Amino acid sequence: MSMFHILLVGIGGLFGAVCRLWVSQIINKRLVSKFPVATLVINLIGSLLLGIMVGSGIDGSLFMLLGTGFMGAFTTFSAFKLEAIQLHIDKRKKEFLFYNVFSYGGGILLAFLGIELGILLG
Repeated sequence: MSMFHILLVGIGGLFGAVCRLWVSQIINKRLVSKFPVATLVINLIGSLLLGIMVGSGIDGSLFMLLGTGFMGAFTTFSAFKLEAIQLHIDKRKKEFLFYNVFSYGGGILLAFLGIELGILLG
């Protein structure tokens, strides 16, 4: 991996993290809830967008910038896990199940749809 590729991932990551913060704040202002709606929405959007990138054949430097960098920082697996654990600790079983089913199932479905859409667009 070259220094150029490292720079691309870093730049993409910077913008992905800032975009995640921005989207998260917008969602949390509009939907005041103890349920982690923002993380769910962000991760589902990320699954769809990454699927589109893969399906359209983006590779090389552009994928490092957008796929690895931006999408890697925009989506958040660690926050999802911590929020799911907190729902479990708080004995919010229905929300825990909903969050996990929609995060995993919805993410896989949207990634698949994104790939198909990317193929059509690519």
